[in-house]
Amino acid sequence: MKFLDQAKLYIKAGDGGPGCVGFRREKFIEFGGPDGGNGGRGGHVVLQATHNLNTLIDYRYQQHFKAKRGTQGMGQNRTGGAGDNILLKVPVGTQVFAEDNQTLLYDLTRAGEEFAVARGGEGGLGNAHFKSSTNRAPRKSTPGEKGEEFTIWLRLKLIADVGIIGQPNAGKSTFLSTVTSARPKIGNYPFTTLNPQLGVAAVDEVEFVIADLPGLIEGAHEGVGLGDRFLGHAERCSVLLHLVDGGLPAQEIAKAYATVRNEITAYGHGLENKFEVVGLNKIDLMSSGDMERKRRALAEIAGVIALPLSGEQGVGLTEILRELAAAIADARRENPPTYHADPEAVRALERQEESEGPPTERGWSP
Repeated sequence: MKFLDQAKLYIKAGDGGPGCVGFRREKFIEFGGPDGGNGGRGGHVVLQATHNLNTLIDYRYQQHFKAKRGTQGMGQNRTGGAGDNILLKVPVGTQVFAEDNQTLLYDLTRAGEEFAVARGGEGGLGNAHFKSSTNRAPRKSTPGEKGEEFTIWLRLKLIADVGIIGQPNAGKSTFLSTVTSARPKIGNYPFTTLNPQLGVAAVDEVEFVIADLPGLIEGAHEGVGLGDRFLGHAERCSVLLHLVDGGLPAQEIAKAYATVRNEITAYGHGLENKFEVVGLNKIDLMSSGDMERKRRALAEIAGVIALPLSGEQGVGLTEILRELAAAIADARRENPPTYHADPEAVRALERQEESEGPPTERGWSP
């Protein structure tokens, strides 16, 4: 399944049906008169959030959606039928923006939540509506109102408890594949991860959702590399797991950490204030003395002791998962989220991806 986190749509609600001009004329009926019914309401265009999706790929090739118009009113005071609504299903976490792609119209953060983004026009009035004591036979009716039409942007921001950040090739995808059932693309070259990936981790009977985000480089908040487009997915995470590549020389460790933190701060949107757990990855590539020197270098700039781990060898994973679970609990106490990550929904997506096959064979490819 391809990942798409932004789509531009043209939507139009249905027009209201026109009113009817009609008169009742039946044999042996003493009093006739106007009996034209009103027109039916046009259909709405409704967005619905669902946990069964994690991408906007459905709107990659179809961007125009028009709801049905209401039917015309009829004689015998019969109102026309309302036009059918169009229901567009989107992933939980989808934001709806106006045509300028800046004005936020709505944020769909709960499964089943709906938003009528374009409302159908009201039906026109039949001539029965205009009868009065001084106008016994009105021949007037009104057309239906026009349905709303807009160009909108859909922007998906994945909902997860933990967002993994770090420079390219820091071992983020390997960590996710080891602690969850997710099978992201893994390779020994930068920018292996081109799209966010979700997985469910469990430790001490506590479950939480982890998102693996593409690597960050200097200038990412301005669009360099994969740009700030994917930084938005970290906005909904309660905790950030900052993985640092332990294979770098000791003098480069602090610089690698500072580069990512500077991009987080420059991006803003509250990312710089989120709980952060720092992990020194790939300890299987270094001696114990080298590991301690690198942990001290990280402690000097980060102000916290980095947890050593090896995603490839599975070393130190339980400790870091427990630290993440505790940080998630603390973050929720301080700032209770208005949305939540659904582990069962993520598991369903993992099963779907397994049936479709892995994205690529594990390892390096030219």
